[in-house]
Parts: sequence; structure tokens; C-alpha cells
Amino acid sequence: MPIAAVDYNHVRLTVTDIEKSRAFYDSVFGFDVAFELPPNPDEATKEALAFLFGGVIYKFGGGLLGLRPVADDSFHEDRTGLDHLSFTVGSLQDLHDAAKVLDDLGVAHEGVKDLGDAGMAILEFRDPDNIALEIAGPNN
Repeated sequence: MPIAAVDYNHVRLTVTDIEKSRAFYDSVFGFDVAFELPPNPDEATKEALAFLFGGVIYKFGGGLLGLRPVADDSFHEDRTGLDHLSFTVGSLQDLHDAAKVLDDLGVAHEGVKDLGDAGMAILEFRDPDNIALEIAGPNN
């Protein structure tokens, strides 16, 4: 009998530079922070939040997204592991609005692509570690 998973809990991305990655994810998505080490933490707090590895975990409608700053190379989707990470928006207009946000931030991206009979459109771009990201929504 298969495992009866009903949703995903979290995804954690390994990044090379937490300051650069955090600035990117904060400006592009503006997710609320679920967990981060506070300034000047005591030893008990450091121990309790050791699972962060100096990173941050965001919360949003789909679950949790973490950034873990321990990578020493750059991402490539043709290696074993993550191919890309896709986020959902509610409308085609939201996709076009997302493209404008990326333009305003100077983030390179593809145009909004209509996937036809699949019933959705996508917007593709990359984070500072070259991790492939996508925004997906309805194509009508």
C-alpha cells in the first residue's frame, strides 16, 4: 500500500550565499518568515534553531520554503535532484504581473508561455544560484 501523502510539507534549497539569495527571495516573493536565527541569540536559541544551518525558512500558502547556505557549486537541472521549482498564481493576469515584478527588479526571465491544451501558462526565471524557478497559472 502506498504512503497516503496529502500535500508537501516543505522544500529546502541549498544556496551559496544566504544574503544574496535571501534578498532575491524577499524581493521577488515577499514570503513571511517562519524560522530564522534572531540577532544575538543565546546558546539555547542557537541550539533550538540549528536545523536552519544559518539560513531561513519562509511560509506561504503551499507550505514552507527554506534556504540552506552550504552549497559550494552552482545548480544545474541535469544533475540528480531538483529540476525546477514551480509556484502557482491564480490567473493569467497574475502571470503578466509577475513578469512586471521581475522586470522592475532586473531579474532576467522568459516571456509568459501558453502551454495550450495543458490549460496553463508559465513564466520561467532563475535565482542567484541558477536554480530554475517557474510561476504557473491558468492560460485564460
